[in-house]
Amino acid sequence: MTIKDLNPQSVWKNFYSLTQIPRPSKKEGKAVEFMYNFGKGLGLETYKDETGNVIIRKPATPGMENRKGVILQAHLDMVPQKNADKVHDFEKDPIETYVDGDWVRANGTTLGADNGLGVAVAMSVLESKELKHGPVEALFTVDEETGMTGARALKPGLLNGEILINLDSETEGELYVGCAGGLDVEAVFDYKECPAPASGYMPFKLNVKGFKGGHSGMDIILGRANANKLMARVLLPLMRDCGALLCDVEGGTLRNAIPREAFAVILVPSAKTDDVKASVRKAADEIKAEYALVDPDGEIFLEEVPAPAAYIEEDAALRFIKAVHCCPNGVERMSDAVPGLVETSNNMAVIRTAGGKASVLTLMRSSVDTAKDAFAEDMRCLFELAGARISFSGGYSGWAPKMDSPILSTMKHIYKSLYGNEPAVMAIHAGLECGILGGTYPSWDMISCGPTIKSPHSPDERADWRSVGKWWDFIVKVLEEIPAK
Repeated sequence: MTIKDLNPQSVWKNFYSLTQIPRPSKKEGKAVEFMYNFGKGLGLETYKDETGNVIIRKPATPGMENRKGVILQAHLDMVPQKNADKVHDFEKDPIETYVDGDWVRANGTTLGADNGLGVAVAMSVLESKELKHGPVEALFTVDEETGMTGARALKPGLLNGEILINLDSETEGELYVGCAGGLDVEAVFDYKECPAPASGYMPFKLNVKGFKGGHSGMDIILGRANANKLMARVLLPLMRDCGALLCDVEGGTLRNAIPREAFAVILVPSAKTDDVKASVRKAADEIKAEYALVDPDGEIFLEEVPAPAAYIEEDAALRFIKAVHCCPNGVERMSDAVPGLVETSNNMAVIRTAGGKASVLTLMRSSVDTAKDAFAEDMRCLFELAGARISFSGGYSGWAPKMDSPILSTMKHIYKSLYGNEPAVMAIHAGLECGILGGTYPSWDMISCGPTIKSPHSPDERADWRSVGKWWDFIVKVLEEIPAK
């Protein structure tokens, strides 16, 4: 069985088409072209703005012209994550999918169900000749995952609808009416490179790998390991107590993915080799025990490597690793307003050393803007005390819940009529585009829903294909019952 054999076939056919098109964030041009040609091929009014957002308009079915206009919104880009041993070029290669029981998965990479399934559902609505609906506009945005560039650039006056249904949440049976805002933090340490000693040292590579990672918003509450934090934890005693010299560090790849892997090259004094090996084994055993229930498959080990040409001056290297060790990571505060919701968090996402600069990139999230601002000052103080330059970018506000939303009331009623139980009404600790889009179109009545997707932003991403059919039936019924203007 392949995904094209799954039901609803129109949705999975369209999703399969997307898996064949490279579309990593900021490199989704082929997907933009594909979507523009898709709308034109259906004979529908299709528009592409200068940023790459695509808008496709489908007229109401006869007799439903007086219904409120609906915007179905999804983003075209996907998070490009793969296992270290997987050979895959996200700018050229298609995603290899397979069906595993109730789940659709990818072979060693992210699946792109986030947000490819939302795109596929909107495509299926646009091409259907059987659905009943009022005026529909599909808005396909670009670069959601690395900056919400498309949503930020969307100009007022382009869309006519009154209701926005965002198709980018990840649990079937839940309706989302609020989300967190975010802020990127970058700290940079300057350092000098020193020639590697000609003798008296052994070169090793420290590997931290095999951890689950995941979505830095949705999965942050799960308490999974952060490979960058573990790397600093293991390195610090080697450098401080054993005289190890740091040559290179590389950990994490994306601001919005919990880092699964980190690697460091070090020079160890020959006389301290046994101590260093024992220290790494001890730390690995401790970490294995600590994460046995939530992240049991990670590995931490040393391997011999060719001698590097240089190392990072010791003072700068130690300040850098100490700062990474101290950097807040994970849940900072839970919400007082919404039980079980993370209010504020930080993902210590990427660490790098290259060209005389050691950098730390983190993504902060909060549903309370003032809490986010205060947390940013904490980060500023930490990294400036460690001697780094710090900068903030990409900030955006959250989406405040409106519990009296008319579309929320409508969709709750429809869900209960279809399935016999009330959907959960939720806010999400992730950055949906609704917060930004609502700032440009403040009159919109907004809601978000989706199928069940697990472990997005990681190679373990998987979609429950049965939930996709249930979600599709729900969207079809909602479009049929949108109220009159």
